[in-house]
This record gives sequence, C-alpha cells and structure tokens, in this order.
Amino acid sequence: MAVKVIDVNVGIFDENNRIADEVRAANKAKGTFMVNIMASPGAGKTTTLLRTIDMLRDDYRIGVMEADIEAQVDAEKMLDAGVKSIQVHTGGECAMDASMVQQTLTEFDTSDIDILFMENVGNLVCTAEQDTGANVNVEILSIPEGDDKPLKYPLMFTVCQCVLINKIDTRQWFAFDDDAVVDRIHKLNPKAEVFFVSSKTGEGFDQWVDWLRKQAAGNAEG
Repeated sequence: MAVKVIDVNVGIFDENNRIADEVRAANKAKGTFMVNIMASPGAGKTTTLLRTIDMLRDDYRIGVMEADIEAQVDAEKMLDAGVKSIQVHTGGECAMDASMVQQTLTEFDTSDIDILFMENVGNLVCTAEQDTGANVNVEILSIPEGDDKPLKYPLMFTVCQCVLINKIDTRQWFAFDDDAVVDRIHKLNPKAEVFFVSSKTGEGFDQWVDWLRKQAAGNAEG
C-alpha cells in the first residue's frame, strides 16, 4: 500500500494568497494603497513611518495598522501624531497574514484612507513568508544590524520591492559596506529599489518618499 502524502503548506499558502487578493481588490475599490513595512525590532520602523507620514500628510489621507504580539505603544504614538491608527494583537503569532489583515479591515474603515501603512511584527523571518494583501512590501535594515542580513534572511529581501537602509547617521560607529549590501540585495532581487536614509536627520527621505508617491499613483491609475 502506497503512503499518502499531503502537502499541508501548499494548501495553507494557497488559501492565504486567495484572501490576499481579496484584500487588494477591496482596498482598490476604496482607493486605498497598502504598504507592508517589515524590519527587525529596533531597526526604526516607527520613526521611519512618522517621518514618512509627515512628508505625505498634506497630499494623502493616511492610516496605520500597528501589529504586535502585545502592547499598543506604537499605535498610541501614531494617534499622538494625529494619524488614524488601529492596534492589532496577533495572539502570539510572529507575523500578520492575509486573514488577519482582512479581519482587521472589518474594524478599521479605510474608505477615507489613501495610503494605509501596516507596521508588521518585528522580525526578518515569518513576516516575509505570507502575502498580506499589501500593494508593496518594504524592508527596513539598519546600519547597526550589519550588511550580511541579505545573506542570512534571503526571503525577506526577495519579496520586497523596496529596502531602506536606515540609521546612516551611525555609519562612523559600525563597519557597514554599502556596496556589498546593495549587491547582495540585487543578487536576490534585481528590481528592488534601495535607499539609504536616516529617520533621525531625514537624509535620503526625499528619494524614498518620491518612489512611494509613484507607486501609489501607479496603483490608482492601474
């Protein structure tokens, strides 16, 4: 008798991808462009988001979906900054998936939001594994983390359309090879845009925000 083998992962990911497409379609119908922000804890997701939002808020209606295992610190920061925000507790899960996003959107009306940022749970592994329904994935890699992260976490840099190399104001204290990290990212993902930025000083943010505006405009026209 032959052994029957069931590939559970294929079924799970197929269902997730179906829901992710539903999320994109629903957001598209409302005119909402969704950006999935991923990074390690401490890479500067929240500070990068706050500066980005400050540069966009005169032209776009913005909302933020904050995802964490516990706490609501980041959502409170967004609300203090005058940004429409909701906190999602993932119940111990280390990343958001499309089903979680879809469920959250039933509680978080995006009909008055042009750009919806999702600050995913902080890690470089499981956040890259499933499609969340976002229009673009953005990875933030900070200088203190080192230039070897694309070698250690290749999937993350493969699924992102944009990588922000953050905390460039700390270069003098860390050995970080700019050319090497760009080369490693492009070997995994030749089309990925890479921007060197400082969420503290604002250096490099004009290029990053211009790219984001173009992506949002393209989604609206498509």
